[in-house]
Amino acid sequence: MADTPGRFAYDGLDRVLHEKARLGILTALATRPAGLLFPELASLCSLTDGNLNRHLDVLAQAGLVSVAKEGQGRASRTTVRMTPTGRQRFREYLAHLEQVLRDAAAVEAARNVGLEPT
Repeated sequence: MADTPGRFAYDGLDRVLHEKARLGILTALATRPAGLLFPELASLCSLTDGNLNRHLDVLAQAGLVSVAKEGQGRASRTTVRMTPTGRQRFREYLAHLEQVLRDAAAVEAARNVGLEPT
């Protein structure tokens, strides 16, 4: 099994989700099914408004989040929510990350007992 081609390629690690800021955004939204207000999300993820907007554009184009603006001007409120597609892709992504962790743990455990990993 150790020599299986592509064993550690991890093709399921979706590049759209794997970027650090976007992973943080999706994780924050996963904890709040009703969504988060833009300033709360920016604060939770330690992102500037411009950075958050840029990442939200990528996530929205991929169908992973929805961005709804209510009101106008200074009285406006922007709410960001994870879409059902976003939740599904996020769960799939996490399953792939769990496999990475299992593989790394198996290699380390084998190394610690002096065996070659399989």
